[in-house]
Amino acid sequence: MMEAIKSGTEASRTILSAITFKTVLILSVLFLVPAGRVISQPPADEEQKLSLLFIGDIMGHDTQIRAAWDPETKSYNYDDQFRYVRPIIESCDFTAANLEVTLAGPPYRGYPQFSSPPALAAACMNAGIECLFTANNHTADRGNRGILSTISRLDSLGIMHTGIFRDKLSADSLQPLMINKNGISVAFLNYTYGTNGIPVPPPVVVNMLDKEKIAADIEKAGALNPDLLVLALHWGVEYDTIPSEEQTKLANYFFYRGADLIIGSHPHVLQKMIWKKDNPIFRNKAIAYSLGNFVSNQRKPLTDGGSMVRIEVARRDSSVVITDAGYYLTWVYTPVENGRRNFYILPCNEFENKAEFFQDKNDFLQMQRFIKTSRSLLNRHNEGFRELFRKDFAGKRE
Repeated sequence: MMEAIKSGTEASRTILSAITFKTVLILSVLFLVPAGRVISQPPADEEQKLSLLFIGDIMGHDTQIRAAWDPETKSYNYDDQFRYVRPIIESCDFTAANLEVTLAGPPYRGYPQFSSPPALAAACMNAGIECLFTANNHTADRGNRGILSTISRLDSLGIMHTGIFRDKLSADSLQPLMINKNGISVAFLNYTYGTNGIPVPPPVVVNMLDKEKIAADIEKAGALNPDLLVLALHWGVEYDTIPSEEQTKLANYFFYRGADLIIGSHPHVLQKMIWKKDNPIFRNKAIAYSLGNFVSNQRKPLTDGGSMVRIEVARRDSSVVITDAGYYLTWVYTPVENGRRNFYILPCNEFENKAEFFQDKNDFLQMQRFIKTSRSLLNRHNEGFRELFRKDFAGKRE
């Protein structure tokens, strides 16, 4: 009798354990919420709104690595690089960026085969960046070991990421990356045109920019009924400020198949941003072909800065629509302090009239040239996007 009771109790525990595991698994797949993260839901009588911020290339050149080294603590720290843009990031509900390095461990090196200290990713998280796109042409710089190490590092820090996976099973189960915030759900997919010719042997998976594969992934994501579907594409021609004809055709194809937002990276310079808000077919679709460099040691004209793109959406009746689209220009200031070069990402419109802030007048003039050239380019080619100022969205959203 006691054996029967014991057997029944163990069976009940097994069933309860299976139910609990299944519930957690379903919630994890649907929302991919790290431990401790609270998904905020607005009161029923409030309009559901969501602000998304997208950031360009986060690079890790040798000079950046040296600048992050603290000889006193004998450790790396990148937090200061984000000091001046952190208030903008914190004013948004969700922020994602392109991480164009591996976190493969030492030796830490920059170009041509990047491996940055994990402190770089930690600084991204500390600044308010919640998601990193990891599929780019430098993904395989340190081979499969580097890819696996990057995944492990990001997972250990609790940073959401997509684009690279341990194996096909992980790729199938973790894509699309889904978030649900303020009552609005967003699906993210990330792809790269290539890995600089470095092979990626199985079982590791790097999402490649394959037209039909992406179409199939969009269809899979659509089956989850997200309010928005975002494609992060590493594509285009380096240092070319005009998107190629192939990019335009691909963008139209992906929009037709169901993508809502396309965020581009790779050229290391800015390219146009389009939101046809008065077009009945493309009213709820927007594209930023290239956000340029967010932080790097590239100093040639137009590579020394980039943009942060902000998309505001709201639920109107039964659908979620774009209500505003804009960008903040950013520039990388690299003064020599205490005998070494440091890096600070500056919001351009907050510093363009502060010549006294800069150590060297030439730095101030270089930033002004970036601002003038960038504004000229974007004012000429953009549709629907406006330049944003910090005062436009003052304060941190709760």
